[in-house]
Amino acid sequence: MKNSGKLVSFLVPIISILLAFIIGCIIMAVLGANPFVALESLWIGAFGSLRNVGTTLARSTPLIFTSLCACFAYRCGVFNLGGEGQFLMGSIVCCYIATQSGIEGLPAILLCLVGGAVAGGVWSLIAGLLKVYRGQNEMIITIMLNYVATLFMGVVYTNWLRDGSVPQTQAVPDATQLSRLFGLRVTSAFVIALVVGLLVYYFLFYTSKGFQLRAVGLNMTAAEFNGFAVKKYILMSFIVSGAIAGLGGSAELLGTQFRLINGFGNGYGFDGVAMALIGQLHPIATILVAIFFAALRVGSTTMQAATGVPTSVCDIIQALVIVFTVAGLAMVKLPGFKAFLGRLTERRKEAA
Repeated sequence: MKNSGKLVSFLVPIISILLAFIIGCIIMAVLGANPFVALESLWIGAFGSLRNVGTTLARSTPLIFTSLCACFAYRCGVFNLGGEGQFLMGSIVCCYIATQSGIEGLPAILLCLVGGAVAGGVWSLIAGLLKVYRGQNEMIITIMLNYVATLFMGVVYTNWLRDGSVPQTQAVPDATQLSRLFGLRVTSAFVIALVVGLLVYYFLFYTSKGFQLRAVGLNMTAAEFNGFAVKKYILMSFIVSGAIAGLGGSAELLGTQFRLINGFGNGYGFDGVAMALIGQLHPIATILVAIFFAALRVGSTTMQAATGVPTSVCDIIQALVIVFTVAGLAMVKLPGFKAFLGRLTERRKEAA
């Protein structure tokens, strides 16, 4: 029964992706395009050359950070929807250090990354403190903090750190920018994201503290009766998840954007939540989902140029993947479906 449930949960995202692509192909055919040619163009645009692969990995980097942010928090049973705000606060602190401190090179890079992580953790801690000591809803608070961070960034690039008459900040010095890998668009920020993902995976599944944090997430009441410091783990989950997002903001600024402008980081937070849910809160699976979504976004441009299929079709496919996956995982947890799996398991045993 337990193994059957795990197998079904594993198959749900795969089936959701297949169904989403089938519907996407139907839409392409209705638009008068050959779905097979369109999918081939999509693949070529995302992975057809080393340059395209580098672009896909570069686009996936901020998504990996924000999805790991949501993954870590949700594992503790708290709903951190403020990944975007924490991402932005990390980039703001990073931008200030990089452009105003006068430090350049590796020391500046390390200081920027640490400063961004601290800023994201502190920004997330606000919601954690209000939840633990005032009983406030963390979803509402983190969403509101997203708006505050966005408006604060607007003040930074239009006023405090504005670069002349243009509403943007000064560019990060060349010596402080993250190096590109193999001459491609992808930078060492992607490597940092992978390392963070592996560390999160190791902590959650191979350490006693990680086990206790997951236990709190599964049942806070039972964990408290067993002597777990529930409040401490809740606060820790907010700090660490916020630090991951803040680190992502710093890495994105140093590796790709180089300056704060209007629209920086827009949508990364909520995209990360969706990817964490599709990956079923598993860090490695979450990274793969982030790369998959980035591939859709990068390849859609080539698909449009080759076949005339608008990039919005890929947006539809992404939305369908999210809807089918969430609905499928919810169905798997229904008592009736669990009973159905149990009956199938019993019949299999009897037949054996």
